[in-house]
Parts: sequence; C-alpha cells; structure tokens
Amino acid sequence: MYTNGYRAGMTSSLEKLADLVEDLVAREIVISRLLHAPRELVWRAFTEPEHVAKWWGPRGFTDTTKRHEFRVGGYWEHTMHGPDGTDYPNKAKFLEIVPLERITFLLGAGSDLEDDERRGATFRATWTFETVEGGKTRLTGRMVFPSMEARDRVVRDFGAIEGGKQTLTKLAEFLRKFAAQPGEFVITRTFDAPRALVWKVWTEVEHMKQWYGPKECTTPVAKMDFRPGGIFHYCMQAPDGHKMWGKAVYREIVPPEKVVWINSFSDEAGGLTRHPAAPDWPREMLSVATFEEHDGKTLVTLVWTAHNATATEQKVFDDNHPSMTMGWTGSFDRMAAYLTTL
Repeated sequence: MYTNGYRAGMTSSLEKLADLVEDLVAREIVISRLLHAPRELVWRAFTEPEHVAKWWGPRGFTDTTKRHEFRVGGYWEHTMHGPDGTDYPNKAKFLEIVPLERITFLLGAGSDLEDDERRGATFRATWTFETVEGGKTRLTGRMVFPSMEARDRVVRDFGAIEGGKQTLTKLAEFLRKFAAQPGEFVITRTFDAPRALVWKVWTEVEHMKQWYGPKECTTPVAKMDFRPGGIFHYCMQAPDGHKMWGKAVYREIVPPEKVVWINSFSDEAGGLTRHPAAPDWPREMLSVATFEEHDGKTLVTLVWTAHNATATEQKVFDDNHPSMTMGWTGSFDRMAAYLTTL
C-alpha cells in the first residue's frame, strides 16, 4: 500500500511538474546566437550604456538611454525610436547580476514599473553568457510573460521574435567593429541569403563583375584565379568613362568561411601602382573577409589593414575610413540587390 501510494503521489507530482513546464514554455520567448567574440567583450557590449545604444533594437531602430544603473535594484530607462518615427519607451529593473554569466531584469513600457507589474504588463528577461570553444560566446535570452496571451500579443503585434533575432544580428555586427584593433578598418553587412550563395557571388568572377565596386561603377574586365597565390585582376569604370584598375593576390582561402588577400591598385598589365588621386595611399592593403551564417542569413565582415605602410601612409589610411565606408556600403548595396536575382 505504501509503495502504491508513493507511486501515485510521484505520478501526480510529475504530472503537475509537466503542466508547469508546459505553461512556462507557452509563456516564454527564447532567442539565442553564437557570437564570434569572447565573453568579456560581449558582456561589455551588453552592460555599458555607450555600447548598448549602438545595437539595441530591431533593424532600423535607434535607442536613447535616459538612465542606466547597472546594479541589482537599479533601473534602465531608454526609448527605442522606430524607423517610422514612433517612440517606444522602456523601463527595466535589474533583479539579478552574475558577472560574465547572467543578467535578469523586469521590463515594462510605462514609467511606473511596479504598477505595470501589478497589471500584468511586464515580463522577465534572463540573458545568459556561455563561453564556447574557440573564444566564442553563446548568448541566450529568455523572456517570460505573465500569460500565454501576453506572449502571443507581443509576437503578433510587435514582431517580438523576429525583432529579437534582428537585435542579436546587430549585436554581432557591432562586436566585429568593437573588437577592431588600432589601424584596422572594419565594415560588416548581413545579407538575406545563405552562406553558400554569398560565398559563390564573392568567389566566382561572373558574379563578382555584377556587384564589385562603388555604386554607378561597372566592371567590364575581370579575371580571377581563385586559389592561394592566384590573382583577381579587374577594371572598374565610372559613369564618365574613367577606368581604374585593381588587383588582389589571394593568400588564404577557407571555404566557405574566410578569404585573405593583398589588395592594391594596378594597371592594365597587372602591375602594382599607386592610388591615382592619392599618392600617399598605402601601396598594399591586407584584406580579410569572413562569412558567418545564422538563421539562413550571412554576416560578412571585411577587415582592411594598411600593409607595410609608412607613418604617412597609415595616417592617410586612418583619415579615410569614412570614404572607405561609403565605397564598401555602395558595393554591399549592389551585392544585396544582386543576391535577390539568384
């Protein structure tokens, strides 16, 4: 009798536990991303307000922080600004902080967080930071809502799941720039295409000719020998007919993850030349492009470093980051448009 009663009690307890777990799952949103950055750097990007403002929120959103008291019991007040001009005020109270491991906060949209909680208009968010082999970090966010209906409402009305994924994509992009070393130029772009396709359009000459170079330019001539020691020799032509030659000498190729090459200005014969309009521009630049896939999209990170540069050349390189950003943004815009045709 004791055994039967014990078994019955255990069965009842396990059934209740299963019901509780099922209810919790129905009330939560879980998003996660493997970030190619050490945990200490991810922690800083997440907890220091000057960094959070640069990536928090879905694509197209910006964020303004009013108050950020990073301590248990402290408040984080900020406003997310949507691309249509709509403001979304947020107020959070930090409930738990375990350095480099976990952060839990209560989040609401009103100025009185305690009143929001009484009305069931808040949710609890727990973010965990896990070191992964290779110096990477697994960041996971669990948002638990007071009811399944509340959870479904934010998913339906505010696109919470997709917005969360976009936010972590922006964080991944920010971390690549945040980790940049002195003298490096870093630019990132997330393409709505799988990595195999992005790799293809980056490494096959017939595709490169369709997007490589600033906006309004064409690439009438391009020859590629895609192997370590091989050369990509190309001509970019401006709308006014002006031609500019360039050359890449491939150093390392790790399909479909990384390409390393030395980039330089060139001539029709494939020689090494100076920048036609900037004689103090570095003669060569070490270029590293990496490709990371997540949820069917691909984050491309390009790092340029002045190679064997003099102090004068390095300063010219550093001073011209804005123009490099403009040029590569134009190329990436063309690449994004071209990918939609494949």
